[in-house]
Amino acid sequence: MKPNQKLADALQLLKEIQDKQIVAIYTDTFKTVKHRQLLLKYGFIKEVSKGWYIASDPLEKEGETTSWYSAYWDFVAAFLNHKYGKEWCLAADQSLLKHVQNTAIPQQLLIKSPKGNNNPTPLPHETSLFNLKTDIPADAFTIVMKGIRMYDLPSSLVYCSPRIYVTYSLDVRAALSMIRDASEVLPVLLENGHTILAGRLAGAFRNIGREMIADQIIETFKQADYDIREVDPFETNSKINIATRERSPYTIRIRLLWQEMRNTVIQLFPPAPGISGDIKAYLQKVDDLYLTDAYHSLSIERYKVSPELIVRVSSGEWNAKSNEEDRKQRDAMAARGYYQAFNQVKDSIEKILLGANAGFQAERDHGRWFRELFDPSVAVGLLQPADLAGYRNNQVYIGNSKHVPINVEAMRDTMPVLFELLTEETEASVRAVLGHFIFVYIHPYMDGNGRMGRFLMNVMLASGGYPWTVIPVELRTTYMKALEQASVEQDITAFAAFLAELVSETMKGHESAKLPGK
Repeated sequence: MKPNQKLADALQLLKEIQDKQIVAIYTDTFKTVKHRQLLLKYGFIKEVSKGWYIASDPLEKEGETTSWYSAYWDFVAAFLNHKYGKEWCLAADQSLLKHVQNTAIPQQLLIKSPKGNNNPTPLPHETSLFNLKTDIPADAFTIVMKGIRMYDLPSSLVYCSPRIYVTYSLDVRAALSMIRDASEVLPVLLENGHTILAGRLAGAFRNIGREMIADQIIETFKQADYDIREVDPFETNSKINIATRERSPYTIRIRLLWQEMRNTVIQLFPPAPGISGDIKAYLQKVDDLYLTDAYHSLSIERYKVSPELIVRVSSGEWNAKSNEEDRKQRDAMAARGYYQAFNQVKDSIEKILLGANAGFQAERDHGRWFRELFDPSVAVGLLQPADLAGYRNNQVYIGNSKHVPINVEAMRDTMPVLFELLTEETEASVRAVLGHFIFVYIHPYMDGNGRMGRFLMNVMLASGGYPWTVIPVELRTTYMKALEQASVEQDITAFAAFLAELVSETMKGHESAKLPGK
């Protein structure tokens, strides 16, 4: 058999494995050692742990994390169920994070199992599992979600460690907000007379403004003749303004991110100058920045564009119908789409400057921005008309990011919440910073999220009279790192400070970004 046929056979086997939705591939799954060796040699699979593999992209660059992070939870479930059967579960802290849909990939995942060995299991990209040898909770206090065994929500809150109230305060507040009444946590607390844990949980509920639940916990324990002392485990107070009927961890998380981050943005940002009476002059300044903005925004997304190309496509000289090179050129289509979308964004800004609510106008218009962004690709047949329909219908991953965007169903729940928050927010700086951040955090489209996020940012800046601000490609690493910190650590400080500095310089008349050679 020829070498290429052997590889073809191995790839056919890999396809059959993937068709069965198998992500974590145990060595016994391969029909022959040769199949495994060929797939490994040519980069179609990579070893994760001894005898365990995941599919990978042969063109993936050294250090690229996407294939691992996208497979992480499926791998963990298969690996641990194979190793321990039903005798394992996540520790309470990490169970809690899963319940509130903290999708960031953990550096180390703590596992409890009576079969554990108290040693770490190293995994790719400096991640690991730690197998803690200890008993696991009774079935009544556990749940299985997508193969992951963990504490149920009430038990997660009862048994989580005191430090999680400090290191993941937003996540704990989200979990507390999902509890409807004290009867959900009291059976777990009373099971073994957990007075210390009950006092801490009562203090936590009181911290977020759920006084009734806190009182019910204290009164029930006193009624049962327990000596209980209430303690607030949080470092700061935060009365949460979320309806008690709200149960979606996704929408609760978006609302809490907004609530907890907005003051940081206000403190770091220059005051809004207010909308100028000369709307025509403002829009002219936006127009004047088009070339610079298009070059830098497209370059951030790794498109290879030049100012000359942008001028060509915006002037109408680019012609996909009659020019074969133009039809084939991906970068030209991206540039043309950016030009079309930019004009739509400018129309939205004009409506806002004339008095429209910024959040309402963005919700109404952002689908049009997206369609114009990718219209050229549809026109030449590289995308299908259905690709302009709007929000994604599949899971999406961000290259080299530990943040995994939320699933499709949750995305459709959270996008209306984002625009509701934008509509209600009184500070333009908050609308701009958190609008951009949460938009890319949700990642509603299969492609174009970065460009759309920056469009949204500038629309919201305009709503406060701030100037259109260009994020320079030279600061791409700083920009992406700040977004990653906000997504994974729930810390908006670096991102807000980054944008505030650029906006401040632009307000002083300085250029935040320049074209090459200028």
